[in-house]
Amino acid sequence: MSKKITLLGSTGSIGTQSLDVIRAQGYEVYGLSAHSHVEKILQQIEEFHPKYVCMTDPDAAAKLDAALAGRANAPKLLTGPEGLKELAALDGPDVVLNSVVGIAGLGASLCAIESGHDLALANKESLVTGGHLVTQAVEKHGVQLLPVDSEHSAIFQCLMGRGKGELKKILLTGSGGPFRGRPREELEDVTPEQAVKHPNWSMGAKITIDSATLMNKGLELIEAVWLFGLPPEKIQIVVQRQSIVHSAVQFSDNSIIAQLGVPDMRIPIQYALTYPARVPGVVPELDFTTLKLLTFDVADEETFRCLAACKKAIRKGGLGPCAANGANEEAVKLFLEDKIGFLDIGRLVEAVVDSDSFGGDYSLADVYECDRMARAFVRAHL
Repeated sequence: MSKKITLLGSTGSIGTQSLDVIRAQGYEVYGLSAHSHVEKILQQIEEFHPKYVCMTDPDAAAKLDAALAGRANAPKLLTGPEGLKELAALDGPDVVLNSVVGIAGLGASLCAIESGHDLALANKESLVTGGHLVTQAVEKHGVQLLPVDSEHSAIFQCLMGRGKGELKKILLTGSGGPFRGRPREELEDVTPEQAVKHPNWSMGAKITIDSATLMNKGLELIEAVWLFGLPPEKIQIVVQRQSIVHSAVQFSDNSIIAQLGVPDMRIPIQYALTYPARVPGVVPELDFTTLKLLTFDVADEETFRCLAACKKAIRKGGLGPCAANGANEEAVKLFLEDKIGFLDIGRLVEAVVDSDSFGGDYSLADVYECDRMARAFVRAHL
């Protein structure tokens, strides 16, 4: 069945892989957004002919506007964060896929849901920073929230046709990052160049750093709490070095069902876009004639304090996860600029979480204020 897709964050790693899936399935692109990659989005416009395009960076928007001037059938250009939310809310697409990086994706997620669109969610920060706002909106508007992260897609698939009461535990897997097994003293001098080399996945710089610190796994744990309704103590982090077992679920009878596949994000992206159908795609099959070893281990949260901080944050509730996320985004930015060390990321994230109780209900304005305060905390505690 042909579908129309609005893709937010089309020039990033998930965005470009999403376009691979869209191309292979012959889907129509209704809208595209990017932050500042003008040349890349011009190539995408040339191939996919969207009706709308958004550039959130003002300078990039001006450049794109000039490049599109005089073109026949040029897409309508939207600009800035408000343009991103407008694009997410537009009537037309069957699914909005949000692969924007960071808290910048939260407003767009809410706009898509409130406009009645099914949301394929690759922006984990939407649930991390505003989990109760997003889940309440999904329930109110009766839309489908489709996880795109490989781990959450795996859990979603394992739970198909199962009653909620049957679920006992979630086994959330991760590769352990490039520094698994290294003692803390060896991580003091890790450089950004070393940290952006992931052993199994090809991802953007920010998410690759998050994988190296295990922050990504902490964020995924928080996301799983909101997606699947289990308390954090019933979500176990399991290191699966080969990234073949993408996650598993344990039922009340202690049987375990897992989802396996090659480490390629186009599998969960495709399932979110074709759901509930499974169709042939562009990803090769898992070859059991060459698969000789699957290993499992526990995550080292004593060394990688970001994971411990995320567990503290979700137990505190309220805006705790938002504070952890904001502190991490700021700390990763500073690390990539060589202004802090690798271990400082976890130190600063944990310090923010420990700085307040963070409990209670919150509004969207509260989320943004908490994010601002967390970033300011990091800059003040270098």
